[in-house]
Amino acid sequence: MPTIFSRIVSGELPAYKVAEDADHLAFLDITPLVEGHTLVIPKKEIDYIFDLTPQALAALHVFAQRVAKGVQAAVPCRRIGVAVIGLEVPHAHIHLIPMNKVADMNFANPKITVPAERMQALAAAIAAKVEGGSGLPTPATAPGAAARSAQAAPAADPNDATLAQLQKLTKGLVFGSESEEPLEAVSYAAPTGDLPDAQLLQVLGEPADAKVEKVELTLFLRNQTADTSKAGVDIANRYKALQLYMKQELDGAQVYRIGTGPQVHAYALGRDVAGRLAGFKTVLTESERD
Repeated sequence: MPTIFSRIVSGELPAYKVAEDADHLAFLDITPLVEGHTLVIPKKEIDYIFDLTPQALAALHVFAQRVAKGVQAAVPCRRIGVAVIGLEVPHAHIHLIPMNKVADMNFANPKITVPAERMQALAAAIAAKVEGGSGLPTPATAPGAAARSAQAAPAADPNDATLAQLQKLTKGLVFGSESEEPLEAVSYAAPTGDLPDAQLLQVLGEPADAKVEKVELTLFLRNQTADTSKAGVDIANRYKALQLYMKQELDGAQVYRIGTGPQVHAYALGRDVAGRLAGFKTVLTESERD
């Protein structure tokens, strides 16, 4: 099974790319320690970095040096820290981390949440500073911006394509709470603009008097995407891929918790290019929650 990074290389999954050449790719980490946290990978899928040939290892570090200078030029910091962990994703990668103090490099620190618009701006700023250029999209055509501009002339059947991709990403995934419930890909026709709770409940077919609580997507999936997840690294990587897709391809993606315990309906939804609410739903069992 291809790693999440190989799926980014192939174009199956989007990423906030900052530099690329024939053999390497650099993109922002979507669960960063600090703003500008960048991953550098060889396009060839090799698990352990020291299994690279001497020539390939040297080339990867030369590419990383070029990217690091771009990161430092775009993100205020004292230095760019370098780390190779190699346990999270079975695909060799180098972390480039803007740092002002040693603690900025501590992987035990909580990961931060960076809004999609800020991630796009960071990626564009770093790409513009990478020596020799990167051939990457400008901010106007960056992931997310391209999707929004496509609303004027969407591709044929964009809703079906979005739902089909969500079905692939959620297939076989379960959400662990007090019980484990499957994820179901969903898509709903909805009025444009922000929806008041009453209108959202109507679109979702939920009771009109149900309680609605909004949760940030990364926070909601924090246990599922953790490398220490009891479900294992492969499942955590699949959840990371789902999270990345939703944050990149669906505008305003967030989670709506509907109702109160012992069972709460959870909908992770954002707007696709056709203006529909798309994402996934599941059921949370939380007997102790008020």
